[in-house]
Amino acid sequence: MSISESFQGEEPERGTWEDVRDLPPSAKLVAKVLEYNDTMTQQQIAQESLLPPRTVRYALSRLEEQNVVVSRFSFSDARKRLYSLELER
Repeated sequence: MSISESFQGEEPERGTWEDVRDLPPSAKLVAKVLEYNDTMTQQQIAQESLLPPRTVRYALSRLEEQNVVVSRFSFSDARKRLYSLELER
């Protein structure tokens, strides 16, 4: 089996709202902001949630650990990352 074969079809298991329940309040707020706004940058999340940027970064890292948030580079500005909420259905 080659290395490329081992990565095919392997997607991380998505988290649920139950996974978010045990996270700090800032992570819950960021999850709700992403639920209502689809895809956002860290700066947009900070503006919408009124949380400090450092708190938003911490909340996003906690949400990524639970596999409920995915990020990708922005096509319009590669310095920024776009975050979206992806929960198991």
